[in-house]
Amino acid sequence: MSAKILLVEDDTSIATVIVAALEDEGYLVHRTDSVAGRDKMLSQNGDYAAMLTDVVLTDGDGIASLPDVRKQAPDMPLIILSAQNTLDTAVRASETQAFEYFPKPFDLDELVRAVGQAVGQADERGTFQADPGDGMPLVGRSAAMQSVYRMITRVLRNDLTVLVTGESGTGKELVAEAIHQLGSRKSGPLVAVNAAAIPADLIESELFGHEKGAFTGAVTQAIGKFEQANGGTLFLDEIGDMPAEAQTRLLRALQSGRIRRVGGRQEIAVNVRIIAATNRDLGPMIEAGTFREDLFYRLNVVPIELPPLRDRAEDIDVLTQHFLLQAAEEGLPRRQIEPDAVQALERRQWRGNVRELRNVVYRLALMARKERVDAGDLLEIIGAEQSQSQTEKGDSFALALDQWLAANQPPKGTLYQSALAAFEKPLMEFALDQTNGNQLRAAQLLGINRNTLRKRLADLSVEPDRFTRTV
Repeated sequence: MSAKILLVEDDTSIATVIVAALEDEGYLVHRTDSVAGRDKMLSQNGDYAAMLTDVVLTDGDGIASLPDVRKQAPDMPLIILSAQNTLDTAVRASETQAFEYFPKPFDLDELVRAVGQAVGQADERGTFQADPGDGMPLVGRSAAMQSVYRMITRVLRNDLTVLVTGESGTGKELVAEAIHQLGSRKSGPLVAVNAAAIPADLIESELFGHEKGAFTGAVTQAIGKFEQANGGTLFLDEIGDMPAEAQTRLLRALQSGRIRRVGGRQEIAVNVRIIAATNRDLGPMIEAGTFREDLFYRLNVVPIELPPLRDRAEDIDVLTQHFLLQAAEEGLPRRQIEPDAVQALERRQWRGNVRELRNVVYRLALMARKERVDAGDLLEIIGAEQSQSQTEKGDSFALALDQWLAANQPPKGTLYQSALAAFEKPLMEFALDQTNGNQLRAAQLLGINRNTLRKRLADLSVEPDRFTRTV
């Protein structure tokens, strides 16, 4: 006998497509568009192999009324569909112990596969009761953010280590906050440490603590971040900037679940969930020997990659509204933004990603002369965006190379090395300038070994000291 599927969907066109796809796979599909119709079908046909339900139905909320479904069919797998593509919706779906959650628009083949998996196996997920509160840390409804939301909901009921990657300003710390606040460790502390902001000689003391007299200046005992986070979550930001020796001790702590304070003899058991983040590509750093490969695999259990704002431009409108409301709640004048201003924001490049957008919106809230901000006001306050597009800027390097080739005629057999030298020197000078002449940090920025950098600087006659600035 064909497995029976209950579809609760009020959009006729979507329902028609789903029914056709499932019937092609041999399922018997019963469809309704309301909570009342769903409850009636369940009472009359209580042997459904799975149920697919929309969130917004003609007579109610498809998620809020699911406890009634659980009473009638406690073991029936649930697949939730929703056009309300927010983190809040994804979390609410997770709280119901749903077998799967699909934001609209969804991949039909993926939906059919999920139905097959739901029918073929019992849902073994444990219970989970989260209280997301009124506001979610992350905002956006784009397809790119839906993937992030789905990954977040998959790690809420476990303690798997998460590695969050993405450009600066994309919201990596907000992902850590969401996982902690919505997960099973929400009653414990969330402790954050930025590896890039701590001097190399102090980072081990910061992470693991130290005993009195462990080093010059250690006049009292200090508790490290691991102990402070015991029972909760430890967020290791900018993990790619952690010194090699600290990486070794961190790996040992992750493997054993025990730490030892600097200068101490006793090992201390700690129970923490680790969420790490970086804006750097760790692959080249592993190859260059500046980041431990075994530590990477220990951290990269569940990878979550945050998209840059340029890949989720459709979220700029809702993000702008969110930041305007946030600014008003913090005491800035209440503003509204006109559609032409939103379109202008969508055309900007946003190298600083969501963080830069937030700063711009706060500036608008502070400086706008009227309540409704239009494109003219936007131009007056934040200036015109550079006319050159991202694509054109990406092509500019190739153009510079073409111009160099046209102006230079290296001897036969030396073209590659000559071109490499011509462009390698300014690249290394740029890295030294960005790091105030610090060769270790410059090598990390370039993704090469420090010894390799030193050799190339000598070969190219570059003096690192001239990039050192006194403060």
